[in-house]
Amino acid sequence: MSTSAARADWRTPTAVLVCGGLILTLSLGLRHGFGLFLQPMSADLHWGRETFSLALAVQNLVWGASQPFAGMLADRYGAGRVAAGGGALYVAGLALMAYPFAPWFFVFATGMLIGLGLSGVSFAVVQGAIGRRFPPEKRSMAFGISAAAGSFGQFAMLPLTQWLLTNVGWAGALLTLAAVGLMMIPLALGMVENHASHAGNLFRQSAGEAMREALRHRGYMLLTIGFFVCGFQVVFVGVHLPAYLSDRGFAPHVAVVSLALIGLFNVVGTYTTGWLGGRVPKRWILSAIYFGRAVVIALFLWLPMSLWTVYGFAVALGLLWLSTVPPTNGIVAGVFGTRYLAMLAGFTFFSHQIGSFLGAWLGGMLYDRTGSYDVVWWISIALGIVAGLLNLPIDEREIRRPKAAPA
Repeated sequence: MSTSAARADWRTPTAVLVCGGLILTLSLGLRHGFGLFLQPMSADLHWGRETFSLALAVQNLVWGASQPFAGMLADRYGAGRVAAGGGALYVAGLALMAYPFAPWFFVFATGMLIGLGLSGVSFAVVQGAIGRRFPPEKRSMAFGISAAAGSFGQFAMLPLTQWLLTNVGWAGALLTLAAVGLMMIPLALGMVENHASHAGNLFRQSAGEAMREALRHRGYMLLTIGFFVCGFQVVFVGVHLPAYLSDRGFAPHVAVVSLALIGLFNVVGTYTTGWLGGRVPKRWILSAIYFGRAVVIALFLWLPMSLWTVYGFAVALGLLWLSTVPPTNGIVAGVFGTRYLAMLAGFTFFSHQIGSFLGAWLGGMLYDRTGSYDVVWWISIALGIVAGLLNLPIDEREIRRPKAAPA
């Protein structure tokens, strides 16, 4: 056995799943608490909520726009290199957020740098590597486990973020979180891929041909449009729920507990949809999630506001939070194969992030103009119904292609 082969032996499918899951734990967990910074930073810097909201909206848009290209690089050169570079940009953005001497610089650090960094350390790249290492019958479950790891990060990192804000202030909190984020870079070594991981695809196809094939596929386009709604809903809630609860007279710890509950029950939701994805049509799972979100949000608005309705909302929404990711990426992998999974999932995620941009920005903009979040809540309900209907007719059957003769 050669030295290079021996070095590669430790990157078993399980090792890739563990390293990728820990990267998602950190990358998603760190950003899940950004909403807690909205009020203290806006007050100290004398900014309206729209400035902070714009920075996070730009972050989501840059993340989405760069995701297909990050996925393309990961498909060609391996996910490990892309994840290491993304982790470095993410950490740099967190550190520079602590020194916002002007609104444009805050948007650059929070929006541009962290947005670019996230494209290398989030679902498309990580699950692209995982999808190539697991056989089809185990792939949906592996997606569910990795998504559950990201969900656990959203639960576990929130108490730390709140403790740091209380004890060292928002600048110290951001610098500490940047130090924690450094762990993503060595973890990326566990996802370094070699060309053998792509050898299973004998059909000769370029990245451009794969993208054109996907864009002509009706089910892929319906899936991509529906994923826009997921981004709108989760980012609006993640960014603006703390301020919404504060406006309604709740103490700050209620928002922390609510976001933590979303992250905790998100673990259950993502694992469950990963398990179900190997047993029932994934389009049914997605439709149920979107319809369920519309019902949960409507009940949250209609029922009398209390501590228990807030926590009940958090638990119910947590079950539906990132549970869209395993069936979404599972459909992409099942229809098109895994050769360009990171790129194709990245393009679908770009639609998600356009929705995220609008959810974050419209929340702040409409609040500053109307003094209320009510309009955006009702938009979220309507979009959930539309997405539920769009996912029902998706064709999940694998595209049959001719196989090229072995070289």
